[in-house]
Amino acid sequence: MGSLSSYRLLGFLLLLAVSAGIAWQVQAWRYGLQLEHQEALHAEILSQQNEAAVRQHKAEQDKRLALEQQLSASDQQHTRELSDAQRDQAHLRDRLANADVRLSVLLDPNDGCPMPATTTPGSVVHAATRARLDPAHAQRIIGITDDGDNALIALRACQAYVRAVAR
Repeated sequence: MGSLSSYRLLGFLLLLAVSAGIAWQVQAWRYGLQLEHQEALHAEILSQQNEAAVRQHKAEQDKRLALEQQLSASDQQHTRELSDAQRDQAHLRDRLANADVRLSVLLDPNDGCPMPATTTPGSVVHAATRARLDPAHAQRIIGITDDGDNALIALRACQAYVRAVAR
């Protein structure tokens, strides 16, 4: 009977080892399922964060593109204004040089200026007294107004740029 009880003991130990191994495998399987679930959840969170970052990047790109288009249109407008002003100034300078136009100033009769009022055909004697400017002085005055016009156009362009970027 001694050998039967040792077989029983050996069988019992073997059964115990197999059931412990099975329990260990069940635990490992459960742990593996938990890890898979956590990995899937982590992957989903990363995917959502990535999608949010892509949407934000796209929105920023759209804003930048809209600003670039707005600035380009504004730049074209100011370039046209500057070109038109320069063309008009060149035309006026040419007319002054060809004596088509003469600049004159209005004289104040109360200023004690001894300029007699000249009458021209079709004018009235009591009209305001005017004095013609020397063509060289007229050219300098036109140059000064040209610079002022260019400065105003450049200032408007800068203000439009700052307003567009500040939004």
